[in-house]
Amino acid sequence: MDFWQVFPVALALVLIIEGLLPFLSPASWREMLAAVGRLEDRTIRKIGLGSMLAGLLLLYWVNG
Repeated sequence: MDFWQVFPVALALVLIIEGLLPFLSPASWREMLAAVGRLEDRTIRKIGLGSMLAGLLLLYWVNG
């Protein structure tokens, strides 16, 4: 498979997963967004970096 076959599938899965919490529990999602809004930029960057590294490790593991 090439990139243009895999990319839309990956994007669709991200959107489905991201939509689960607001669909199932909008109040909890709103509280989580408010809590994230109170975090410092440095903390948010660390969370983003950790998420990217976890994704890279998962890709490596799946394709390894």
